[in-house]
Amino acid sequence: MDLIEEIKKRSVYVDKGIEEYLPIAKPYELYKAARYLPDAGGKRLRPATVILAAEAVGSDIATVLPAAVAVELVHNFTLVHDDIMDRDDVRRGMPAVHIKWGEAGAILAGDTLYSKAFEILTHAPGEPERILKCIDILSKTCRDICEGQWMDVEFEGRTDVTEEEYIEMIEKKTGVLYAASLKIGAILGGASNEVADAFYECGRLIGIAFQIYDDVIDMTTPEEVLGKVRGSDLMEGKKTLIAIHALNKGVELKIFGKGEATVEEINEAVRLLEEAGSIDYVRDLALSYVANGKELLNVVEDSEAKSILLAVADYMITRSY
Repeated sequence: MDLIEEIKKRSVYVDKGIEEYLPIAKPYELYKAARYLPDAGGKRLRPATVILAAEAVGSDIATVLPAAVAVELVHNFTLVHDDIMDRDDVRRGMPAVHIKWGEAGAILAGDTLYSKAFEILTHAPGEPERILKCIDILSKTCRDICEGQWMDVEFEGRTDVTEEEYIEMIEKKTGVLYAASLKIGAILGGASNEVADAFYECGRLIGIAFQIYDDVIDMTTPEEVLGKVRGSDLMEGKKTLIAIHALNKGVELKIFGKGEATVEEINEAVRLLEEAGSIDYVRDLALSYVANGKELLNVVEDSEAKSILLAVADYMITRSY
C-alpha cells in the first residue's frame, strides 16, 4: 500500500470542499488570507482520518466531507496563530500569513477559519443529534488546543517542567485534534458510542506519538531532509521530552538555549543524548503509544480503510520530517 497515495485520493475531495465551503468573497483580502495556508496544501492527515474513520465504519466520503473540511480549517487556524506567537516568518516554504497581511490581518484570517469550521460542520448530512455531538467535540477540541498552547508558552519561562506536564501539553496541542478527527468521522459514519470512543482514544494516542516523535526527528534527521538545522529545539531551549529526560539525568547540554551552535557542538549534544538513552527512551515511548492506539481499532472489522488507518498510525513514527 502507498499511504501517501491513499491520502492524496481523499485530499482531492478535501481540496474541492475547501473551494466550495470557503469561497473567496468580500472582503476579498480577508478570504485570500484565510485561504492562503489551506490552499498551500500540507499533508491533509487530519481530514483524511475523518474520511477513513467513516469508511472504516461502513460509510463514505459524502457523509463526512464538510466535517473533514472543518477539521482542516481548525488545523490551519492554529498554524496561523502559532506563527504569530512564535514569530515564525515561514510556513510551508512561503511567507507566513502575518508576514503577508500583517498581524491584525492574520488574527482575523485565523478567526475566520475557526468560525467557518463550525459553520461548515453544520452542513454535514445525517441526524441532527450526531451533528450536534460533533460540534460539541470540535468546540472542546479547540478549547483544549488553546490550553495546550498556553502551557507551551508558559513552559518557556520554567526550568521544572515534568514529563507528565509535557505529555499533557502535547496531548492538548496535537493529540486531541487527531482524536476528534477519528471520532467525528466515526459518529457521522453511523458508529456506536463504543466504536466512536475507541476511535477517539486511538486518535489521541497516535497524535501524542506524532508530537513525541518530532523530538526524535529533530535530533536524528540530516539537515537536508529535515529542512532546518538539526538540534534546533535544543538550541532554542525547548522543553522537549528528550531534553526533559536528559536534564533530569544530569546531562550537561551546553547548546541548550544557546540560540546557535556549530555542527561539532550539535553532534556532541546528540552523542550525549544517545549515551544517556534519552533519544531511545522517547522513541520507545512513541512506539508504545502507536501500538496501543492501533490495538483500539480492533473494535471494527478488517477493511481497506482500517488497514490505511493502521498505516497512518505507523506513519507517525516512521516519517523523517
